[in-house]
Amino acid sequence: MKAAYFTSYQSPITVETLPEPTCSPNGAVIQVKATGICRSDWHGWMGHDSDVQLPHVPGHELAGIVLEVGKNVQQWQKEDRVTLPFCCGCGHCGQCVSGQQQICDNYFQPGFTAWGSFAEYVHIEYADVNLVRLPDSMSFEAAAVLGCRFITAYRGIIAQGKLQPGHWVAVHGCGGVGISAIMIAKAIGAQIIAIDIEEQKLAFAKSLGADVVFNASEIKEIPLAIREVTRGGVSVSVDALGSQITCHNSILSLKKRGKHIQIGLMTGKDALPQIPMGPVISKELEIIGSHGMQAHQYPAMLDLVFAKNIPLEQMIGERMNLEKGAVALMKMGSFSNTGVMVINNFS
Repeated sequence: MKAAYFTSYQSPITVETLPEPTCSPNGAVIQVKATGICRSDWHGWMGHDSDVQLPHVPGHELAGIVLEVGKNVQQWQKEDRVTLPFCCGCGHCGQCVSGQQQICDNYFQPGFTAWGSFAEYVHIEYADVNLVRLPDSMSFEAAAVLGCRFITAYRGIIAQGKLQPGHWVAVHGCGGVGISAIMIAKAIGAQIIAIDIEEQKLAFAKSLGADVVFNASEIKEIPLAIREVTRGGVSVSVDALGSQITCHNSILSLKKRGKHIQIGLMTGKDALPQIPMGPVISKELEIIGSHGMQAHQYPAMLDLVFAKNIPLEQMIGERMNLEKGAVALMKMGSFSNTGVMVINNFS
């Protein structure tokens, strides 16, 4: 099969011919029809994630068709159209039994703990627990957009942040997670402030439903600007980027008893951010992490997508082939792309 492949961290990602995956008793082999290009993949290529073992094939936001299932798989068969969350549960640990597969003790992550979806075929372990049936009306490209950023934003602001209609939410960083959060917040009737340092991304956020946009390269005190426009602060604030600055600004943007949702990964020099603990205590703020979403929560999310006609296709900034996708991944440290880049050509 053709796959994007690297043999050492930060070395060139090249498209090679590699062996096709074999199917485990509890797994499934998926023919990949579309896969998103995510900053998490870039972190893996950079060597920031200890799960990535070399040599490696990246990719974790995927949709496709079941090619083969293992002998123990009950719910899936060849030709089923499927997608899946990026962090898969084993189905039998304590976390999975309690319904929290997104933090499984024995988790499986394509593109991290195993070779991923920058390939014609990918093997998915624990298929019965993790595969999600893809509606016929949804394209593979739109489903790939769901697989990491959208589901993470959905669980972050709905399940973790408990955002309500009419409440203010601030979204710090208008990449894939950020624009997903904006679209979801818009769908439930919240009021949205989008923050970024690029006018193009802010314009995109505005077109997708942001009520107010702030350019952090021009406004020195982002938390003050947010508190002024909301008359006291937001109910929920999301760090969708993952930096000391955005984390700090997000916490200080909150009103009393507000919730800070940390979605953006904190790595390198940003791994240990300074937390403004004084306001956390005096305002009784909550600092909450959010990591993906369980497969069994997809139906409620998909109901919202269809009921509110959330335009997932509009999130796609560019469709490309595998070769171009490998190059695009290596450039993700620049934050230059608007919208989600999707690989949908593997020939």
